[in-house]
Amino acid sequence: MGVFYETIPQSMRQWILDQKVFWVASAPLSNIGHVNMSPKGGPYFGVLDERTFWYMDLSGSGNETISHLLEPKNGRITIMFNAFEGGPRILRLWGHGRVLEYGTDEYSTFIESNKVETLPGTRSIIMVDIHQVGSSCGFSVPFYDFKEFRPVLNNFFEKKRQRFEAGDTKESMDRYWAYKNSMSMDGLPGMQRGLLAAKQEKVVPIKKMVGPRAPKRYQGTTQGIAIEHAFLIAFVSFLLGLTLAMYGPRLMEAGPTLDVSILRNIMERVSS
Repeated sequence: MGVFYETIPQSMRQWILDQKVFWVASAPLSNIGHVNMSPKGGPYFGVLDERTFWYMDLSGSGNETISHLLEPKNGRITIMFNAFEGGPRILRLWGHGRVLEYGTDEYSTFIESNKVETLPGTRSIIMVDIHQVGSSCGFSVPFYDFKEFRPVLNNFFEKKRQRFEAGDTKESMDRYWAYKNSMSMDGLPGMQRGLLAAKQEKVVPIKKMVGPRAPKRYQGTTQGIAIEHAFLIAFVSFLLGLTLAMYGPRLMEAGPTLDVSILRNIMERVSS
């Protein structure tokens, strides 16, 4: 049976920290945008208090989570843990995410105050302000024995750092972020450093989706209203304005005794 909490229970905090992998889910506001689900492995996360979860965001070929969290009026994020040993459990943390990007004062302050040892290729710290916690059975999740963390990603960016410090400017993280992390699959802007480097160094972001059904541009929202709905509202407003301009005096003369047939006749003329 599922149980919900407003905060992270004290009894579950150590269990969270003991896990070796978790999943991050986010989505753009557009109803035709793509939902993202990313696995995160390694001991690079923590629980600050009963309402705050964080994890170290390592660079990769995608940047969906960052783009979704930076989208105005968005920020939705879900963190999920599974028990692969011991008693069964699925734990979800629902909240609003914030991006502390590498190089910013917020990033540096967090790293220093929490004594976080970052890795080569770390691009941000993702903070999650939690508003709901859900625990469910997980009876169908299989048992797995943990062997070891994969060192491939960390080794890749360590070698990249060494080549850059040896004088190869093309190996800079900013160029990598400009190429792979400045835009999302749907065309949402991503890392701010990546966007700046793309502009300054004329780096063209990689095309991430292919085929005729790949998005040509991001079809988002306008002030919280879908674009197609905004156009519909504007069109109806135009018709009403035109109606008042053409037939306002006649309507005023009719006053409270206005016949419904008059309005119907006016609308038919305008629409034609």
